Amino acid sequence: MTSTLRLTGAARAVASLGAIALAGLAFPAQAETLRDALVAVYNTNPTLEGARANQRATDEGVPIQRAQGTPSVNVTATHVEFLRQSANSFTAPERNLGVNAQLQVPIYAGGAVRNAINAAEERVSAGQADLRATESSVFSQTVAAYMDVLRTEALAELAANQVEVLRVTFQSTSDRFEIGDLTRTDVAQAQSRLALAEGDLRTAYANLIGAREAYIQLVGRAPMGLEAPPPLPGLPETVGMAVVTALENNPDLIAAKERAQAAGYDTDAAGAGRLPTVGLFANYDYSDFYGTLGGPVAANFVQRETTANAGVRITIPIFQGGLPAARQRQAGARETAALEQVIATERNVIQQTRAAYASWQASNAVIESSQAAVEAAELSLEGVRAENSIGNRTIIDVLNAEQELLSARAQLVTARRNAYVAGFSLLAAMGKAEARDLNLDTGGPLYDPQVNYDRVKGRIWDWDRDAEPAANSTRTVDIEAADAFIGPVLEPESER
Repeated sequence: MTSTLRLTGAARAVASLGAIALAGLAFPAQAETLRDALVAVYNTNPTLEGARANQRATDEGVPIQRAQGTPSVNVTATHVEFLRQSANSFTAPERNLGVNAQLQVPIYAGGAVRNAINAAEERVSAGQADLRATESSVFSQTVAAYMDVLRTEALAELAANQVEVLRVTFQSTSDRFEIGDLTRTDVAQAQSRLALAEGDLRTAYANLIGAREAYIQLVGRAPMGLEAPPPLPGLPETVGMAVVTALENNPDLIAAKERAQAAGYDTDAAGAGRLPTVGLFANYDYSDFYGTLGGPVAANFVQRETTANAGVRITIPIFQGGLPAARQRQAGARETAALEQVIATERNVIQQTRAAYASWQASNAVIESSQAAVEAAELSLEGVRAENSIGNRTIIDVLNAEQELLSARAQLVTARRNAYVAGFSLLAAMGKAEARDLNLDTGGPLYDPQVNYDRVKGRIWDWDRDAEPAANSTRTVDIEAADAFIGPVLEPESER
């Protein structure tokens, strides 16, 4: 009778611990929130920082194309030593310094410059949408990593609790075998389940370490006492509403449309090769013969001279071997490909949105069914143990009931994680999972790529430079390797 009471008391204690493990997604102990993690990612993640730098590089495409239509000034200086003179030349100089200055002002280039600038501006807009998509993707990965840590912590705690339950069951079974109440088969069954549970615990520890390392990779610091995430804002009521929002706001789709427009401008720019070009020019030349022009009678010659000229240059292409037509056909084919990519991206957005919505709905349903399963499994286990105490149930029945309860609790933990991740993925597909949507307090204004574009689009000074390139994200090399510590967890019997 003593053994039976001991088993029942331990079971009650472990059931309480199991409830705490499940509540880990709802009643955290301390201090780091999902918002904190997302802020750290926003400020220090190398993928985001690299995407921002690439966008700044894309911004420079506009001044690069605009430079083709601005005036240019070149100065060329040449010093010549005449090493051998003609025998019939009596006035040839021995040396000469020539300086030539040229000013060229393009007036008309068949629309090539204008269309190239328009294409570059469209690519800036596409890049800004790509930056939004990168931010949304990194945030989605962060949310998944955050929820994975919470899930694996809860599963590891459940696994540790299960080991303790089975240790008590094994000890109780052994005691009852000693007094002849149970058989050796009962002891072997209890021992087998304990050994399997200890193996599952080691696997749970390894999974927890992996989840924590993934968190460190994304966030740049170790997860410390993660709190339950807040409710997700703006989730749609129907899949139709989700798709409509996604088609309006998904950054991948916006970027594809902008690139298609840029490809259209490329086609127009390629056709400009068959049109005339008009430009102004001015030249200034200076020569200095160092007193050597004229030889013996050099005093009779001017040793320095300057000339200048200016005019209009009109170039009319007559025949270029089909080059302009080939370039325009090539650009047109690429424009067609870009238009097809818009449709492909649209299809992908619709698929992602519908799939994420279905996964979110399914996970919510699984949560409800898992909660019912946990309640039923707890009641079943309590009854089986009571029946076992009076001899109406075998030890294997108790062990099976314990395993069913563990499985139901693990499924509930996983369903909660899956529902949250699916909900955030749905927001990402709808274009609503960025810092501006989540109201993050990043310690300063949100990064606005338009600020850099406005800064550089009109610059024309050749010596205008930015600061030396440097990485801004944080490294993780100094962060200690993650462990599987989740508080006063239990170690396998063999390691005690």
